[in-house]
Amino acid sequence: MTAKALVQRDFTAVIGLEVHVQLETDTKIFCGCSTRSNTTEPNTRTCPVCLGLPGALPVLNEAAVKSAVKVGKALNADIAEETQFHRKNYYYPDLTKNFQISQYDAPICADGQLSITVEGDRREVAIRRAHLEEDPGSLTHQGGNIDTAEYTLVDYNRAGTPLMEIVTEPDFRSPAETRAFLSKLEEVLEYLGIFDPTEDGSLRVDANISLIPTEEVDDGSITPSALESANRTEVKNISSHKGAEKALAYEVTRQRNAVERGRAIEQETRHWDESRGITVSMRSKEAEKDYRYFPESDLPPLAVADWKDTVSIPELPDARRERFREEYALDTESAAKLTSTKAVADFFENVAEQFDPALAATWVADNLLGELNYRDMSVSDIDDRFEEFTYLIELVDTGDITTKNAEEVVLRRMLDEELTPEAVIESEGLGRVDEDAVVTAVTDALDENPDAIEDYHAGENGAVNFLVGQVMQKTGGSADPSDVNTLLRERLEE
Repeated sequence: MTAKALVQRDFTAVIGLEVHVQLETDTKIFCGCSTRSNTTEPNTRTCPVCLGLPGALPVLNEAAVKSAVKVGKALNADIAEETQFHRKNYYYPDLTKNFQISQYDAPICADGQLSITVEGDRREVAIRRAHLEEDPGSLTHQGGNIDTAEYTLVDYNRAGTPLMEIVTEPDFRSPAETRAFLSKLEEVLEYLGIFDPTEDGSLRVDANISLIPTEEVDDGSITPSALESANRTEVKNISSHKGAEKALAYEVTRQRNAVERGRAIEQETRHWDESRGITVSMRSKEAEKDYRYFPESDLPPLAVADWKDTVSIPELPDARRERFREEYALDTESAAKLTSTKAVADFFENVAEQFDPALAATWVADNLLGELNYRDMSVSDIDDRFEEFTYLIELVDTGDITTKNAEEVVLRRMLDEELTPEAVIESEGLGRVDEDAVVTAVTDALDENPDAIEDYHAGENGAVNFLVGQVMQKTGGSADPSDVNTLLRERLEE
């Protein structure tokens, strides 16, 4: 009877995120070791401090603190004038000291928010806290995954890399919302210049999820008693927006199926196995008391009251998007594409300085980004070729090459073969066609297609398009289709 009653109930997912962001600093958070370790040999970017050797003392990296202040300002959070580091005690092979230097009840940032848009609806996600901590090392499982590996190697190069852990309130009601939040957060962090999304492992997500009976949900709000009584599952080791959405979608289904069969949801930590698309139980969920937090005796309290107001932040994505709409008269979709990353926005504005904004927007948002995305490339991959691409746009703007040829031939060969526009145009014979040659091509097309002439005078709309195609074929695609269309209509009306 109990199982049957449960089957008839509807449940709402309640999700909160803990997002670990690697801050882009030259050195680690408590020592002088380089953070550029992805391409170096394992365990070569280490020292007594980040290895936790006896007698080694940490010294706080000022650049990491300034990055944390920038995050707080971007999230409209309260930035504490004084904060404290703590030791978070737990054992794991990649944790050299058996404790992690983190922040506990005095985070550097608290009570912020971030706006997201999901299916056209814009709303605020509350940020409970954002605090500084050190990254542990990394594990490499040999011969399989975490469950089947023959053995595991530990690399401490990453240990001590500065992290910002951003903790949301349980404000998400679907996996899609979490993906939208992570995408927006990454966008903001990239604009701040403190985060490199291309670095492997630069953003990692732990997600907490509970299923609450829908009758206990009031207009999206969850009563504290309902949240307290629900068993919470934590899903760890998520490394992408898409992965977060897939992991949580799986977990919602798994928990719903368990409840429908009358089984209790265990309060546990689960591992997201991306290769199999499932979550796997790791251990029972730790409670706060299990970490035995206590103040880090080797670091004094951190005071930022005297200088936090001197830390400035750049124009953020939403503000730049709005400015693009107003300053360049762009539609919402184009403005969104052109501000998707700071690199794209900067590239567009540099192009718009030389050409009409509408032409610049079409070429960057539609033509260039479309071709780059198809090749899994980004604007940063062509930064050193900016003048070549603006020259191609200039050729289109002056009519020296048709838009079609510029898009479908020149641009593609420039990207695929790293050729200059001049080289492609010369090899393909795509320069401006002599006006007499166009007139000759129009005459020939009309002479060769009397049926199309009859169709035109009979009111067939497609007849002119057919004849334009014939002329373009005769001119090797180098004539301007608009000019050809005009010339054909003049001749057809004679």
